[in-house]
Amino acid sequence: MQQALIHVALVVKDYDEAIDFYVNKLKFVLIEDSYQEEQNKRWVVVSPPGSQGATLLLAKASRPEQVNVIGNQTAGRVFLFLSTDDFWRDYHRMVAEGITFVREPAKQDYGTVAVFEDLYGNLWDLLQFNNNHSMSKRLMLDRI
Repeated sequence: MQQALIHVALVVKDYDEAIDFYVNKLKFVLIEDSYQEEQNKRWVVVSPPGSQGATLLLAKASRPEQVNVIGNQTAGRVFLFLSTDDFWRDYHRMVAEGITFVREPAKQDYGTVAVFEDLYGNLWDLLQFNNNHSMSKRLMLDRI
């Protein structure tokens, strides 16, 4: 059996402001932005540059209960984990873009990590795994 996680839905207030943040500040790639007439919604998919893994589906809140979770989809826990091949390059670029880091960079057993907020307040880890970490090895194998 072979399966893959392909999209993670992220509830947003507005498609265009979310695209602006993810594409212009985080430097993600806009994979698709198409109108779904039958649902009166857009299908907006973004991905980190060079990624071959899951993508983000930017899903505009359409009901009050969805609006209530914007920026807090995981009750204040880190929600998403952005792996990089150069932590300090991306950290300094993101700071220059005005992205707020709520936990400063720290060396851990598994690598270097810092926590930042997206435009709505969802928490993300920016991390670079050590070369000997199992996830780092897996990421390298996926790129071969």
